[in-house]
Amino acid sequence: METAAENSTASPSGKANKPKAEFAIIIHGGAGTILKKNMTPEREAAYTAKLEEAITVGYEILKNGGSSLDAVQKTINVMEDSPLFNAGKGAVFTNAETNELDASIMDGKTLNAGASAGTTNVRNPINLARIIMEKSPHVMMAGSGAETYAEEQGLIIVDPSYFYTERRLESLKRVKEKEAQEKKEIDTESASLNFYDADIKDSKFGTVGCAALDKNGNLAAGTSTGGMTNKRYGRVGDAPIIGAGTYANNNSCAVSSTGWGEYFIRAMVAHDISALMQYKGMTLKEAAHEVIQNKVPNLGGDGGIVAVDKNGNMVAEFNTAGMYRATMNDKGELKIGIYKE
Repeated sequence: METAAENSTASPSGKANKPKAEFAIIIHGGAGTILKKNMTPEREAAYTAKLEEAITVGYEILKNGGSSLDAVQKTINVMEDSPLFNAGKGAVFTNAETNELDASIMDGKTLNAGASAGTTNVRNPINLARIIMEKSPHVMMAGSGAETYAEEQGLIIVDPSYFYTERRLESLKRVKEKEAQEKKEIDTESASLNFYDADIKDSKFGTVGCAALDKNGNLAAGTSTGGMTNKRYGRVGDAPIIGAGTYANNNSCAVSSTGWGEYFIRAMVAHDISALMQYKGMTLKEAAHEVIQNKVPNLGGDGGIVAVDKNGNMVAEFNTAGMYRATMNDKGELKIGIYKE
């Protein structure tokens, strides 16, 4: 599948004779059952405006010679601060009616990476992921320990109520009601399986992410999420897992994933795309297609990715009905997509 993002930035063959882009940036705001018939004009306009606002922040950083890491972080901050997306302010609710946030970031030049999982009071989890990458000897921190480290490092700490939005709470209530109905009809184990099939696989995944190439030829990627509605037991998805939700390598590409996290972890989606490029000589387009259209569905999962390679070719690949996405190239050309095209 070729997307609008790819049409605007990459040659169909991915041949090496295409001039290398000076810089490039691509973002997503989640993939899932996103259908035009279910979208009001006002809501569509709101998503379009926020995607444009977010990617423009990163574009300006890259245009002015800034790093891909800065572009990725600041772009994701815009989406984390918006209630439209399942990240930061718009995070979905757990079964216990709390919000648990995950994020990761990776530097393609050094292969250094940072991630945080299960935080409840860090306003911008992507900022914590970067601090962990650059200031600590670790790659991932989780829960209260990650929150303590965030506070020690001077990040913005908020009351957990900051993440409350009525829309997300209503979504949780609907999922719980359906789950309760399922449990009345069949035994608990089967109900759980049916619940995940019906309400998780076909729901919208609001994870946000960004991949960028800067003028110095350095790639970076980052991902931030509130996880899965009604999640229990400290569940962590693919977003903070390096190689699953996020991966960047200057020798190949930078990738941010969005989708059914359990399958993206099992398929190691982000790293697999890079590996296919490095070890099999595939183009970014070919590698993304192989992983998202074949490997993930064959396991039973769905979702999508955005990615940029070392030459500035960009791909938005997904196997769902839609994915919020946008690209900007070094000519300042902006492309925004929501539905399958």
